[in-house]
Amino acid sequence: MTHTKRILAAVAIAATFGSVVDAKAASGNSSTAAGTASATVVAPIVLTHTSGSALNFGKITVGAGGTVVVTSGGSGSVTGDVGFVPGSTNAADAFSLTGDNSRNFGITTTSGTITNGTKTMNFTTAASSATGTTSSTGTYSFTVGGTLTVTGTETPGSYTGTYNATVTYQ
Repeated sequence: MTHTKRILAAVAIAATFGSVVDAKAASGNSSTAAGTASATVVAPIVLTHTSGSALNFGKITVGAGGTVVVTSGGSGSVTGDVGFVPGSTNAADAFSLTGDNSRNFGITTTSGTITNGTKTMNFTTAASSATGTTSSTGTYSFTVGGTLTVTGTETPGSYTGTYNATVTYQ
């Protein structure tokens, strides 16, 4: 190969490698656009116990034990060796809530105990519904019934206690 051809070949090779090394990003390799963000604030859910209401298992006589059942509708029944005293009144408890309009929520209730200071009876609770939807004005009401377990060792007297009801947006 002649000297001129060698120089031309070297220049061609240098030009080829030089263009790879000096390559620049072509236009269109990146782009930016604005996104959007949003949030919705809803009314807090607020549960209120209805004044004057209570889960009332009624006045009972105790034999060997059993249960007292009060439905969420307020009617009572007994099982085992437990009886209602004539004229006894049973009642379901009542709650109301306010919150966001037409919003779904869940309802849970806990078990509890009632005591007369020395003796204790356990009870479970059941809300009239496990879920609900607030009205178009953001309100809802529900009731709570329960089952009282009577062991047969309870002493006469007035028994009282508490339990919790909770509502949670879904």
